[in-house]
Amino acid sequence: MELLKRNLPWVVAFVLALVIVVGYESTVAPPRNFSPGTLVRIAYGSSTPEIANELADAHVIAHPTLLRALLRITGKSDNVQTGVYKFDTAQNLFSVAYRLIAGGYGIPAARITFVEGVTLREAGAQVADAIPGVSTSDFMSAAQGLEGYLFPDTYFFQPGVDAQTIVATMRANFEKKIVPLTSSVSASGHSLPDIVTMASLVEKEARTLADKHIVAGILWNRIKLGMPLQVDAVFGYIYNRETYSPSPSDLKVKSPYNTYTHVGLPPGPIDNPGIESLEAAVNPTTTKYLYYLTGNDGLMHYAATYVGHQANLRKYLK
Repeated sequence: MELLKRNLPWVVAFVLALVIVVGYESTVAPPRNFSPGTLVRIAYGSSTPEIANELADAHVIAHPTLLRALLRITGKSDNVQTGVYKFDTAQNLFSVAYRLIAGGYGIPAARITFVEGVTLREAGAQVADAIPGVSTSDFMSAAQGLEGYLFPDTYFFQPGVDAQTIVATMRANFEKKIVPLTSSVSASGHSLPDIVTMASLVEKEARTLADKHIVAGILWNRIKLGMPLQVDAVFGYIYNRETYSPSPSDLKVKSPYNTYTHVGLPPGPIDNPGIESLEAAVNPTTTKYLYYLTGNDGLMHYAATYVGHQANLRKYLK
């Protein structure tokens, strides 16, 4: 008995430590069957019980009820960041709760570069490849009616981003980039939609900055004279192909985008042009040219008459 009294403080300390360890293991410790690299998607609109159960089913936490209580106590039940989370190591309940509130996804931001002339469908495929949980159809739905107005650039998107946010970010970038051209657009005598549509054609038809300005001038000349634009690039858009050399039957396809059978600009952009093509559409180079082609030498060749164009065809494409 005397021995017990002398060692009572140590006994109490041991018992308390045991209670703490057992309590930790039975409450906030991660499950023993946790698998490193586990991915969990917290969908937009998920309730706290659904989130807790999702994590428990994935063996990230052991007690979903405790996570719900913890989030409620902190007043953060409605502040869980949606998206895809990656758990490389087992973490206790407090760490998991903190990550949910702070948006600690454990996945680096997705870096996506959209090249000049990218179409909405192509951009959607890129997004679907880079960001889990966002499909091409999600992107296309969010971007409906915005062909030409999502600026091609390099973007960094967090794993929890949704299609609407991606589209809004690209649209805002377009609005920012077009600001320096606002006065020039007004002075051009053309509407912004017409400028963007023209720029989308120029983007596909010419490569160098100088050629873009000349081609823009030729196409505006054709419109002024009531000539069909005869831009081959529209068939890639009509048939949803990256590159396209139209056949005789293609030239007769019934589509408002067919610039062989319709005079003037197509009803909308065929891609999302970069700043150089937008500048070219606003400030075209004035020439007497009405025809152009890209020769086998990779260079563009121009002509003011159809006879001159035929000569260029024989010289540079035969």
